Amino acid sequence: MRYLVNLSYNGNKYFGYQIQNNNITVEGEIEKVLSQILNSNINTIASSRTDKGVHAINQYCHFDYDKVLDTKKLTHSMNSMLDGNIYIKSIKKVNDDFHARFSVKYKEYIYKINMGEYNPIEKDYVLQYNKEINKELLDNFISQISGKHDYRSFTSDKDKDNYEREVVIDYKIDNNILYLRFYSTGFLRYMIRNIVGLLLEINDGKKKLDDIKFIFDSKNRCSLGIPADGCALYLNKVIY
Repeated sequence: MRYLVNLSYNGNKYFGYQIQNNNITVEGEIEKVLSQILNSNINTIASSRTDKGVHAINQYCHFDYDKVLDTKKLTHSMNSMLDGNIYIKSIKKVNDDFHARFSVKYKEYIYKINMGEYNPIEKDYVLQYNKEINKELLDNFISQISGKHDYRSFTSDKDKDNYEREVVIDYKIDNNILYLRFYSTGFLRYMIRNIVGLLLEINDGKKKLDDIKFIFDSKNRCSLGIPADGCALYLNKVIY
């Protein structure tokens, strides 16, 4: 039988989602607790493997177990054993052909940028850019970056068969916080952080809007600068 877990977590406390040797990760903690409760070696598969420091408001993973589970009791047990930086929102039984990754219709990420005064309380959750981003520049940038493109220049992945993605980007500004929203059926590693990093470079005058076409055409990560920090990135929604 297959079970789907909906969880959220504070990414600052972990070395990313995917399990690693000698590092504490979200997946490692989830599998450890599940295995202890169910007295069995439990492996999970997630909808997305978030990087070190990246948060999740809604992440999903599935696992298989050959017995009927009291999912409310299991949810409570997991939360009582986790350290409080991971929270299990719900667990439910799903069809055996459901897959937490391959059944995804689209994902939504949010990146938060503080364009106002430096805020030390939020420094681990909102990028402290502390400069205004020109709205005309922002609109022009989004019109060129979003859509269907080969995003090879925006990722460190070197083993993909296909780097083409269709991405919708929009934004809102509230109390000097810029909320960038990214929608797609899937994202490449570091892709969003590299896109945001390019936006900041252009706003800082280190690159120009005219460079965007060259960056796409180059299909080379070296055409970009430093990716934006992962602390301000959130996996917000996963739609099945």
